[in-house]
Amino acid sequence: MVLRGLQSLLERLYDVELPYDVDDFLVTDRRAVTCGEPHNDRRAPEEELLLAETADGAGVALYLDPDLLRRLEAADPHLALTENNLADYCTALEGVSHFVYTAWRLERDSPVSLLELETQAEVDKYAATVFLLARQNGGDSYPAQVHARLFDRVSFDARLEPDQYERYRTAHRCAANYCRRLERRFVCRGVARIEAMVRELRGFYRLRHDAKMRHALA
Repeated sequence: MVLRGLQSLLERLYDVELPYDVDDFLVTDRRAVTCGEPHNDRRAPEEELLLAETADGAGVALYLDPDLLRRLEAADPHLALTENNLADYCTALEGVSHFVYTAWRLERDSPVSLLELETQAEVDKYAATVFLLARQNGGDSYPAQVHARLFDRVSFDARLEPDQYERYRTAHRCAANYCRRLERRFVCRGVARIEAMVRELRGFYRLRHDAKMRHALA
């Protein structure tokens, strides 16, 4: 499935290996994870990572809208990422990013904040898109305008609660700043410095909350 491919892409990029398959944690019926009650009275998001404390530790589920999944199966971004499937790809990748990062941290008994989770997902969208498009171009060139496409044409849902809006806005600002540096250092200088970029991304992935925010805004 598309989701497993996205998980593999992130695992290879960041040199992490999880003993879990995102498809095993996928939920497509929102009623199954909200007990029939709306999780958010104002919004019906297409993607959401759900966490709950259990007697054994933590329960994890990833909700994705079934219509979104059907669209991605019909227009697989692994085969061709275009303007037509970019929005759905980004939504799915955000969910898989949340799942991978949370599971990886839980495996290490490490805490993760919501702001950290959202910031890493924004960085993941940029990095995964650069490498995915490069692979689809035969590895001969690395797209230099991914940052502008992902970060310059963004709006936030007016129905967000104030704390949600501030978290998403801050995550977007931190990731945009960090990824702009990545693009300038590794992508926009003729021959892309891919090995150096991967080392930088892997180091960033392993930073804890405060260090990650400081590094993103440096």
